[in-house]
Amino acid sequence: MGMLAGLVGMANAINRLTARKVQSLNAPGRHADGGGLYLNVTTSGAKSWIMLYRMNGKRHEMGLGALNSVPLVRARELAAEARQKIAEGINPLHEKRASPSPVPTKAATFAEVAIAYMADRETTWRNAAHRAQWRQTLEVQAAPIWNKAVRDVSTADVLDVLRPMWSTKAETARRIRGRIERIIDAARAAGHCSGDNPARLRGHLDVLLPRQKKLARGHHPAMPRTKLPGFYAYLSFRTEPSAFALRLTILTAARSGEVRGMTWGEVDMAGALWVVPGVRMKGGREHRVPLPAEALSILRHVMPDTPADGDLVFPSRKNTKLSDMVFLMLLRRGGMGEFTVHGFRSTFRDWVDEETDFPGDLAEAALAHLVGDETERAYRRGDALEKRRHLMDSWANFVCADRGAPSTNSIRSL
Repeated sequence: MGMLAGLVGMANAINRLTARKVQSLNAPGRHADGGGLYLNVTTSGAKSWIMLYRMNGKRHEMGLGALNSVPLVRARELAAEARQKIAEGINPLHEKRASPSPVPTKAATFAEVAIAYMADRETTWRNAAHRAQWRQTLEVQAAPIWNKAVRDVSTADVLDVLRPMWSTKAETARRIRGRIERIIDAARAAGHCSGDNPARLRGHLDVLLPRQKKLARGHHPAMPRTKLPGFYAYLSFRTEPSAFALRLTILTAARSGEVRGMTWGEVDMAGALWVVPGVRMKGGREHRVPLPAEALSILRHVMPDTPADGDLVFPSRKNTKLSDMVFLMLLRRGGMGEFTVHGFRSTFRDWVDEETDFPGDLAEAALAHLVGDETERAYRRGDALEKRRHLMDSWANFVCADRGAPSTNSIRSL
């Protein structure tokens, strides 16, 4: 009777999960698919399948494999096989333990893990070009490790990939390093390898490779991205117009002069868009800036009842354009006087490179930089506004991550 009760319980509400949900689930714990099948997510993010059932009044738990090697469809097949054995009075866990050890399988290659990793994420990536870029950078530019067993990839192997381009193609090298690190992290979570990640930058590769030059970003000391959310939280508790203006400058990755000269006629609140005319842009071209929710909230706060198109959004007390010095004073008051306002653009660019999968061209477009040579630009259509909207929404989420009320002293200790 106990065995039948267990089967009845497992038969209810099966196939609750979807392949997409399986990939997006990140909360640690057990997530039921039904029929005794669960996706187990550890605190480190590793995902595996388990089968829970009762026989003869005892509860049993049987592993069915890691998600990377056992997709949802196969996990359901294994669970169905287990339920059939239970119905026949056979304990599948005892049978599994009694069966001879399987012949050792061939070690997973970096390529196999990479292909599985990319396939799992294809539905979340924005376009075919982005998917092709991932494949190209790993298969072609990381060719020395592509067919190597992932457990055998060493620091020396990663350096062999990066050194030829580290100084001459800095952005490409940074992106490839980050992708190699993610693939090896996925391999570790799936049990294909163990130990430290040989592609880790901080405290590892950064002591072996020379510091990269950032020629395109000038000599503007940039606030480290780890300090930015705390500094933004500090600004959020200041009420002077300059604090609101600096917050908008950070959120839009705009030049400070563009924000200080911003007028209400340039703002489309309904369309969540700020259109900076070419006469106010460094490159002389009109620039459309998508406004995330946080930016719109700032604008609503400072908007007068009847704004005129030519009125400044952030006027000084004398109703003139704010001086750049007021931003520098905010940095100093917040204990960040060693950094510059223009440096926030570099912070944004570093965040895109190091913490996201957004293409570099999209980040350059957000900064109103020209991308490619004259011929490439002639074939480039539009300004990728909607793609940039997703980018700036993600940036705003990062910037606003710390909404505590830090004191100036706590800001200084960041």
